[in-house]
Order: sequence, then C-alpha cells, then structure tokens
Amino acid sequence: MANAERLPPIAAEKMTKEQRLAAEEFKAGRGYDLLGPFAVMVRSPEVMLRAKAMGDYLRFRNVLPKRVSEMVILMTAREWTQEFEWSHHYTYALEAGLAPAVIAAIADGRRPQGLAEDEAAAYDFSIELHRTKRVSDQTYARALQLFGEQGVIDLTGVSGYYSLLAMMMNVARTQPEPGKAPPLARFPE
Repeated sequence: MANAERLPPIAAEKMTKEQRLAAEEFKAGRGYDLLGPFAVMVRSPEVMLRAKAMGDYLRFRNVLPKRVSEMVILMTAREWTQEFEWSHHYTYALEAGLAPAVIAAIADGRRPQGLAEDEAAAYDFSIELHRTKRVSDQTYARALQLFGEQGVIDLTGVSGYYSLLAMMMNVARTQPEPGKAPPLARFPE
C-alpha cells in the first residue's frame, strides 16, 4: 500500500534493550509513551534521546511567547504538510491564544490577516527561512528588536527542530492523531 506507515510504532516486547531503555527514559521525562516522531526515531535511540533533549527546551522553555512558538510549529507543519505534527499542535495553538483565523490561514498556505506585531515578525522570519533558506536584514532586525538574540536563536531552533521531526515522520509516513484537527491539504506540486 502506497500510504502505509513505513516505520510504525514498535511493540515494547520487540524493542532492543537500547530501544527499551531509551523509551523508558523518554517516558520518565515526558510522562507519556513514545508517539509521533519519537516512535519513529527510537530505531536510533541516541538520535531520539538527543532530539527529545532539544525538544524539551524548544517546545517547553523557549523565550518566545507560547502562541508565537505554537504558530511557528504549525507553520513548519504546514510547510512540510506534516499531518501528525499539525494535529498534535493544533489544540495547543488554540489554548495558547492563537486566533482560529490565523490557524486557518496557515492551513491554507496564506499569510494571516490581523497578526499581532510579534506574530507578524515571527511569521515573516519563519516563512522566509523555510521558503528562501535565509532571512533578509530587514526581517532579521525586526525579529531581533522584538525577541532579542536568544529569541532569534529560539525562533530559528523551533523551525529547524520541527523540520527535523517533520522529515522523520514524512519518511515514516506517520499517520495523524485521528479527530484532533482538520486535515491539511497537500500544496500543489
């Protein structure tokens, strides 16, 4: 089947000792079992644990406002048409205060109207980075003014980290969490 998951979750009893230990360490830190990209990456336990460590900071403790961080995560999921990440963060973005109209525009691949100043700066920075693989001086200066140097690094880090997760899940054909968010349409090729 063309759309079947290539790297589905591994049952605990079929994991290697290293995979089991990594899964236990993941659960001890996050409080839940492997899912999404981590269920894929456990095949390389060291990669998974290092990605988890980076994600612990970038997802939970970065210096950006939470709604801005969640917006950038959704933007990254949109750019990669990554259904699992989209469905997983859709509700978090709403809970963080991101407007439903902003989320809908991102899903459609459009620049949202009525963005707050920090949202607009993060949107422009992230979309430039994803689509042109660089950021203009003007866009950089605006992000620097609003978020500081650490914020610029965190903004870049969130885009990069969630791109890594999207790549892992797109290769694995990880399926979205059912019923958590409207599906993303693929961008035209």
